[in-house]
Amino acid sequence: MGIHSVEKKQLSAKWMLQKIHAIFQKIPEPAKDNRGLKTKIPLADCLMSGLAIFGLKIPSLLQFDECSGDAMVKHNLSTLYQVKQTPSDTYMRERLDKVDPQLLRPVFTSLFSLLQRGKIIEDYKFLDGYVLTPCDGTQLFSSEKVHCNNCCEKHHKDGRITYHHNMLAGVLVHPDHHEVFPFCPEPIFKADGSKKNDCEQNATQRFLERFRKEHPHLKVIFTMDALSSKAPYIRPIIDMGAHFIIGVTPEGNPSLFQWLKGIKFETLNVMAKKEVLELQFYNQIPLNDSNHDLQVNFVDCIVKDLKGKIKGHFSWITDILVTKANVYQLSRAGRARWKIENETFNTLKNQGYNFEHNYGHGNQHLSHVFGMLMFLAFFIDQIQQRCCGLFQAAVKKAGSRARFWRRQQSIFMELYIASWEDLFRWMVDRTGKVTLDTC
Repeated sequence: MGIHSVEKKQLSAKWMLQKIHAIFQKIPEPAKDNRGLKTKIPLADCLMSGLAIFGLKIPSLLQFDECSGDAMVKHNLSTLYQVKQTPSDTYMRERLDKVDPQLLRPVFTSLFSLLQRGKIIEDYKFLDGYVLTPCDGTQLFSSEKVHCNNCCEKHHKDGRITYHHNMLAGVLVHPDHHEVFPFCPEPIFKADGSKKNDCEQNATQRFLERFRKEHPHLKVIFTMDALSSKAPYIRPIIDMGAHFIIGVTPEGNPSLFQWLKGIKFETLNVMAKKEVLELQFYNQIPLNDSNHDLQVNFVDCIVKDLKGKIKGHFSWITDILVTKANVYQLSRAGRARWKIENETFNTLKNQGYNFEHNYGHGNQHLSHVFGMLMFLAFFIDQIQQRCCGLFQAAVKKAGSRARFWRRQQSIFMELYIASWEDLFRWMVDRTGKVTLDTC
């Protein structure tokens, strides 16, 4: 796509942020703040300011607070993020701490709807019109000192307590596409008054229930790691009419692998790119001794290089009938689960979003709200990376994603910017309408 081609309007940064801002404006806000004073700054401005911090990859709220009083930065926050009143770091933390993370769900479904209308989802259909959705948990925060009422706790043998927040995430992936698109993540927390931690299994069930309500017509195959190869994970997926491909191991599923001993497998060898895949499969075996009624199909995949050296060994169970016609594609779908680790969690933690950095913990929801805003900023970037030629050209011009983020932040802080299009054009060839501060 050339940098001067007409972009899909609804998938532009301007359009997406307008939609997000409109949804944020509908979130109810209390008439008074923590001190009993009338709120001075709209909640939507606090949320959009938080989104700007993560979108611009600003490393701390303090740095944002120090620069947000500048007239140029205020102008750019207004033109690019529609922030009319910029909150201080303290005020932002106080306001966002009270926001129920579930109130942010509509922004994720709204962006997904834009992808559907833009026909991007069509490019991600893989097996018989289904899309692949890896699900996994990840840690957002951990500390032995800082904690809140919603923190999960890990009690160590030496008496120490580690407080932490996790999130359960699901993303739309395709084996042939680098970009991934996150669905709304599910916070994992200890509810008020509870003595027990929340867990990934409970969060997965909540995620699946909300997923089906928000995407009732989406044909989906959920892919998960071996920790999820249990009936409480599998039955809800079957009940919602979806499919699954889940990793299994001899250590985690001993009865299943014991049952497979002596079985005569169907086999197929496939040469793909610079690999040779040795595939074996067998249909209709019981998941384990406690769930004989839950029949699954087994796929085993040994990956070798062209010299015969083993590069990897994977095993999965699925409810999809395995045949020689589809076993290779099923193995590709199973291996694509790693995109939630590499293209999602690794990007959020190590490529500018600072997912595990404590921007502020609060007493209620602040940590999870910040986590969801980070996911939202990542979602916007992934859409632009897939759909916006100007964004792609600006990244290419910068030479690396890290340098692109630094250049974007620098221009945001040093020049008056009229629009996202002008920002990207300036980053490409300095033809965008940006002006120096002449005050």
